[in-house]
Amino acid sequence: MRKENIMLIRLAKIDDEEKISRLIAQFRVELKQLKGIKSTPKIDQAKEEFKEYIEAKYPVFVAEDDNNELLAYLVCRIDGSVAWAESLFVSDSARRKGIASKLYKEAEKIANELGGDTVYNWVHPNNDKMITFLSKMGYDVLNLIEIRKPWKNETLTQKIRVGYHEYRY
Repeated sequence: MRKENIMLIRLAKIDDEEKISRLIAQFRVELKQLKGIKSTPKIDQAKEEFKEYIEAKYPVFVAEDDNNELLAYLVCRIDGSVAWAESLFVSDSARRKGIASKLYKEAEKIANELGGDTVYNWVHPNNDKMITFLSKMGYDVLNLIEIRKPWKNETLTQKIRVGYHEYRY
């Protein structure tokens, strides 16, 4: 039987660029899958994204096992006195182990330090995993709805009901 690895939650360092970029790239692939778009991990773009987070001084938390492998990350975007969960990703092999909750609690600490009661989240309407996770964390107030016209040649395959309104998605 394999020993359970110890996990450390810490702020990311610039030295984490190689490791965290793989996670960021996979996160972007999974986000595209929510819209039915197949893609491959783009490590160079992920490195740029990580550098942008560091330059913007966004707190980036990582979960690291005792083998120094990064298992997950959460990026907090600070906008004035408001904390946003910019992105949260846990690698497939590390899911369902409480890592996302531990990372998210770090974002909630930041929100509290800023004088707020909540972390704000943008979530794809069909991202059932994230919506379920946020519900378990006590997040269940719908705050904003983004509405736009379809893009040129966009095929919308779903409908989502919010209150009395139905939207194509």
